[in-house]
Amino acid sequence: MSPLAYALLFVAGFGGGFIDAVAGGGGLITVPALLATGMPPQVALGTNKLQSSCGTAIAVWHYAKAGLMKTPWLWLGVVLAFFASMGGAYAVSVLSKDLLKQLIPWLLAGVAVYTAFNRRFGIQVGKQRISPFVFAILFGIALGFYDGFFGPGTGSFWTLAVVSLLGLELRGATGYTKAANLASNLGSLLIFLGNGSVHFAAAGAMIGGQLLGARLGSALVIRQGAKFIRPVFLTVVFAMTLKLLWDAWGG
Repeated sequence: MSPLAYALLFVAGFGGGFIDAVAGGGGLITVPALLATGMPPQVALGTNKLQSSCGTAIAVWHYAKAGLMKTPWLWLGVVLAFFASMGGAYAVSVLSKDLLKQLIPWLLAGVAVYTAFNRRFGIQVGKQRISPFVFAILFGIALGFYDGFFGPGTGSFWTLAVVSLLGLELRGATGYTKAANLASNLGSLLIFLGNGSVHFAAAGAMIGGQLLGARLGSALVIRQGAKFIRPVFLTVVFAMTLKLLWDAWGG
């Protein structure tokens, strides 16, 4: 690749790191950027897992320092997401993703509509509807597997689940989401590395941008809170929904 391509990947990494730290969905920026270099799709996905893991790790560190990762049994959800994502990444080679490709955009659209019309979504601490232990088991396995198998919208699904079922406000939900996302990224990354599906030079170019973007995004979340996260979250979910609908039905 040319020096210009690496420079553009650095910029894409910055944008993806910022969006990921705030609301998830940075892959909307980073995956198309990697594909635009001409690398095979499986290599683009593996490279994206490597670079996004670095940015997510920075965000997790900042959120932990700010005390946003004290939810009971969070560690269990993280561990289960890690191992379930490995199973999901392995299943990619033997199962069809066609049904998910057509179904997920509509689920994301539901998330977006629910959030848009529920004006108090995540603004204040809500009511806990399920025990943190049961939540960690159910969603650690289900969303961890999904992230390894397919991936788009994982952060949005985590955020909706944490706010709706555990009653956390959006800052705390973002901390939980990032911890679980990091685990599932790392688990599936191991599978991609084993398959040789990572372009290390491209990942290196993006990691620098990721670290800067994740640091800036996580700092804004900690300072500004739910009123800042909500519009970014909605924008990302709507954009991801439209892109996936186009990919599944119109592309």
